[in-house]
Amino acid sequence: MPYDDSPPPTRRARPLSVAAALAAVCLTAAGCGGGPEADGAGAASPRPGADAASRAAPTPSGPASPSGSGSDSGSGSGSAKPLPKGPLTGRTVVIDPGHNPGNRDHTREINEKVDIGTGRKECDTTGTSTDDGYAEARFALDVSHRLRTLLEAEGALVRLTHDADRPFGPCIDERARIGNEAKADAVVSVHADGSAVGNRGFHVILPAGVKGGGADTSKIVKSSADLGARIAGHFARTTGSAPSNYVGGNTGLDTRNDLGGLNLSTVPKVFVECGNMRDPKDAALLTSASWRQKAAQALADGITGYLKG
Repeated sequence: MPYDDSPPPTRRARPLSVAAALAAVCLTAAGCGGGPEADGAGAASPRPGADAASRAAPTPSGPASPSGSGSDSGSGSGSAKPLPKGPLTGRTVVIDPGHNPGNRDHTREINEKVDIGTGRKECDTTGTSTDDGYAEARFALDVSHRLRTLLEAEGALVRLTHDADRPFGPCIDERARIGNEAKADAVVSVHADGSAVGNRGFHVILPAGVKGGGADTSKIVKSSADLGARIAGHFARTTGSAPSNYVGGNTGLDTRNDLGGLNLSTVPKVFVECGNMRDPKDAALLTSASWRQKAAQALADGITGYLKG
C-alpha cells in the first residue's frame, strides 16, 4: 500500500524544563517498546559498506528529506546552505537512522561480528516492519530527515550516520565512532520496535555503566539519562503516545548494557524506539506522515531542551 511521506508544515523547536519533561512522562499512560534487535543502529567498522561512496549507491527506499537537502553522511551536515543563527548555533547533533534499507540485500555482511567493547555482536540487522511491509529503516530515515530540518532551523550543525547512501550499514561500532569523532553534543538513534501485538508505546534506551575492552560509558551515563528523560517527556506530550507498556515500567526509559552503539559512545547518546511496528494501532501512527512530524518535533524539543539546559 502507498504511504504518505509528504512533509507537513513544521514549527521551530521549543524546549521544556527537565521537570516539565519528566512530568509529561509521569502523567501519561503506558505503552511502547524496543527489543534486542534495536542494536542494529549502533556503530560500525569502516570496513563493511564504508567504500559505498566509490560505488553506485542503491536508490533509497525511504522518503525524501522534507528539507530537500539531499544526501548526508557522517562527514557532512544536512545542507550546504549557511545555517541560521539560533539557540543551537555552535552545537553539533548526530542523528543515527536505525538500520539501512539496503541491509536486507547484504545479510552476509551485516551478520559479521564486530567488537562492542564487552563482547562481539552482529554488524547490523535488517530491522523490523509493519505487517504490510513498511520497513523500520524507511521509517527511521524519514523521521531523521524531519528532525534534521528542525534542528538546522535552530542553528545546529547536524550529521547523519548514513542516508541510505551506501550499500549497507554502517555497522554498530562505526555508528558510535561517527558521533565520537564529530564530538557531538548529543546523538540520537532513531528506531521502531518489533514486539508482540498489544505491546504499545515508545521508550528511550539509555546507556548502562559499562567498562570493558573499548567500552567505557562512565562519563556519559548521567548526561545521556538527562537527554533521554527530556526526549521521553516531550515525546509523550507532543505525539500523544504513551510510554511503553512492556519495557521500562511505564516510565518510557530503559537502561541497557548490550547495545554496541551505546557501549562504544563517548558522547551523550540514546536510542529512541518510537513505537511497535507489529501492533496495528501503533503501526497506524508510525505510517502516518503527520504523526512522524510530531515524533520529529518531540525529538527536536527534547534535544534542544537538553542542550540549552
